[in-house]
Amino acid sequence: MLSTPVPDPSSPAVTAEGLVRRFGDKTAVDGVDLRVERGEIYGFLGPNGAGKSTTVRMLTTLIAPSGGRATVAGHDVATEADEVRLRIGVALQEAALDDKQTGLEFLDLQGRLYGIPKAARRARIAELVELVDIGDAIGRRIGTYSGGMKRRLDLAAALVHDPEVLFLDEPTTGLDPASRSSVWAEVRRLNTEQSMTIFLTTQYLEEADALADRVGIIDRGRIVAEGRPEDLKRSIGSDVIVATIDGDPGLVEAALVGVAGVERVELRGEEVVISVADGAATVSPVAVALNGCAVAVRGLTLRTPTLDDVFLHLTGSHIREGEGE
Repeated sequence: MLSTPVPDPSSPAVTAEGLVRRFGDKTAVDGVDLRVERGEIYGFLGPNGAGKSTTVRMLTTLIAPSGGRATVAGHDVATEADEVRLRIGVALQEAALDDKQTGLEFLDLQGRLYGIPKAARRARIAELVELVDIGDAIGRRIGTYSGGMKRRLDLAAALVHDPEVLFLDEPTTGLDPASRSSVWAEVRRLNTEQSMTIFLTTQYLEEADALADRVGIIDRGRIVAEGRPEDLKRSIGSDVIVATIDGDPGLVEAALVGVAGVERVELRGEEVVISVADGAATVSPVAVALNGCAVAVRGLTLRTPTLDDVFLHLTGSHIREGEGE
């Protein structure tokens, strides 16, 4: 029997080359290229329906690609699916939990499915209970858990076999701010203390900004931008002035032509997003220019750019406006 080649430990944790997934006549993922280095937190950012979850399902071997190629932990997701599954942990949006089991029973079952011996299983579960801060609740039935507790238990299950790459698909959707903060802390700790590679899909801008070393922004199945969050935000200007108006946005755009410091104007319904080099120096000339045109200005806000501004600039829509995937 031929043995499976041992991957080069210096190779990327995740790669994709021209990755495609079609459902009938609909193309959900359209030629995605990715490279995620080992030990990196990679944020996969986009609205619902952009192709995030479909991409993750291919990378985690849950569905087969329609075209292209991808590797995870050095193994091909299509031809070496079993090898990939042994090396990844996956926590999807909907946790597959049995409410009648206790948390301990659930984690023990996960350990047995991976063939972990009893003594090692007990030791690993004890580590995970402390890591994800479940505490005494581990002995209670899962049906008594809050949403945040279920997310933490699902995260523990994904870690039971100490995976090389952890996939987190919308890990904090629907959680309250305290639970979300707790999950963020666990993600950071796994990455810093265990050098674990984490592939994080999210539609929460602040989540990607706070956690990711690099982000890839996907829209309509294609990567439209990739890089460090600070670099992507800097690419559209140092500051952003947002004007909320009543009237014709075209008049606002015309009024801002030639205003010193204005680099770009994005029109979005009643909102005008103005990218400027120096907000403090430019906000007054912008206000004067707006006052001189035939529109009513209901609000004028100066702030630093966000990843949503990057998405708006690239696609013409906000990142939270997508339809369900």
